Amino acid sequence: MRLLELTSAEIAFLTAHPAAPDPLQARLTRKLAATLGARLRLPVQAAARVPVAAAAGGAPAAPDWQPDAALATLWLTCRLGGRRPGAAAPFVPRSLLRTLDTLLAECWLDTAVAPTLPPALAWHITTDPVPATLAVQLPAHTTDMTRWAREVIRHG
Repeated sequence: MRLLELTSAEIAFLTAHPAAPDPLQARLTRKLAATLGARLRLPVQAAARVPVAAAAGGAPAAPDWQPDAALATLWLTCRLGGRRPGAAAPFVPRSLLRTLDTLLAECWLDTAVAPTLPPALAWHITTDPVPATLAVQLPAHTTDMTRWAREVIRHG
């Protein structure tokens, strides 16, 4: 049986970029809001935003999280039992980075088919005390991302 040639309309449909947001980022956004809300014991909303340009040094070997000072301070304050963040935290807590790594690894490994990997993802985090931003630079290749995710889950 011979297959029919595709029409130009069919070719355009198959090669068009999806109008919907990236499924990985959409799922990760929902999971990010739920996880941060549970860990901080605050209502948290996360909204995807356009990430800033990737670093000049090229893609990292593993995901590189970039939480802002507001999120680091909020994490430290709430995880230590405080209610209102005070002065800015001078560092990003390792527990926040481990939580974000686990979250990303689970979302990545839950996908049936490895999606195309964007160079970066970013979010605007809204909580009652303070707004915050979060970004992550991703590896260039899906195989690197899968290897990293399996390692995080294995040792998490």
